[in-house]
Amino acid sequence: MNHLQLFNDTCFECSGLITRRYSTSFSMGIRLFDQRFRAPICGIYGFVRFADEIVDTFHTYPKEALLRRFREDTFRAIEERISLNPVLHSFQQVVHAYGIELELIEAFLHSMEMDLTESAYDPAGYDTYIYGSAEVVGLMCLRVFCENDDARYQSLKDPACRLGAAFQKINFLRDIKSDFDERGRVYFPGVDFQHFTMEEKRRIEADIKADFDAALDGIRLLPRGARLGVYLAYKYYTQLFYKIRNAPVQRVAQERFRVSSKRKVYLLFSSALRHQLNFL
Repeated sequence: MNHLQLFNDTCFECSGLITRRYSTSFSMGIRLFDQRFRAPICGIYGFVRFADEIVDTFHTYPKEALLRRFREDTFRAIEERISLNPVLHSFQQVVHAYGIELELIEAFLHSMEMDLTESAYDPAGYDTYIYGSAEVVGLMCLRVFCENDDARYQSLKDPACRLGAAFQKINFLRDIKSDFDERGRVYFPGVDFQHFTMEEKRRIEADIKADFDAALDGIRLLPRGARLGVYLAYKYYTQLFYKIRNAPVQRVAQERFRVSSKRKVYLLFSSALRHQLNFL
């Protein structure tokens, strides 16, 4: 028995378990990827999920110290090519196998650090946060999908960033109440949660729609083994977007919108059919 391979496989299984337990929607999309993409994408998800948990959930623990240690352990794992933390061990393998740039990881961890200190954002801070918390995650996944084809990666960078940005901005709208009530945060520049207006909501929605429109062409150009899974995530988030866009501002400020399980199943089968018929 190859014990190193057993260790590697077990670490990726841990990242897969984290993915399934934390996000049923994301897990559904991953199951539509070709087998070769599933473990690496779970490796990325486990890493970003745990960092996000530190800043969003561990309220009775020293978050700053935990995040600092997580950062140090991440780069040590990448440098030494091993970690006894299964999430970091699987992530470092993905970093090395697909050439994920260290600056993407730095940008992501910087945005996580911003969550510890920032409660409101100006336009520059907002753009920095969106890039680090969402766009670079899309770029990490794109590195996996392009399988070291740098020309293809470069051609799809902008759509990947725009898709990640759209997802994150919808998360901000969906969670605007809990972010304010539980964490004291308002991500959108110039928005006062207690006086959130329809005009501000429409401005944010126009920005999200522009991101989605720019992202769709890139989704169509992804490798076939990745395209359907990403398209399903796109359809899920656009469905969530439509629900929020059609709701009055008062509901958005007080209610967390969801896509029902029945609707998710419909989106799965309709997306698969469109993909099979090349109608994306």
